[in-house]
Amino acid sequence: MTIERNKSWYRLTAAGKISGVCAGLADYYQQPVLMVRVIAVVLLLCSGLLALAAYVAAAMLLPKCYY
Repeated sequence: MTIERNKSWYRLTAAGKISGVCAGLADYYQQPVLMVRVIAVVLLLCSGLLALAAYVAAAMLLPKCYY
């Protein structure tokens, strides 16, 4: 039996540190959470407020997933 995955992005609040955005993206793309968080920090340092605005928007708009 296979588990059907979500076909859209989501926030994984059970594994998240702040709001679960990075954890949800890592789960969706089947990548380590640490790698996604490091990429998010690098983007934040390089682009400043643009990456922060994208993170806040994702935290408000993406649906929650609790598993």
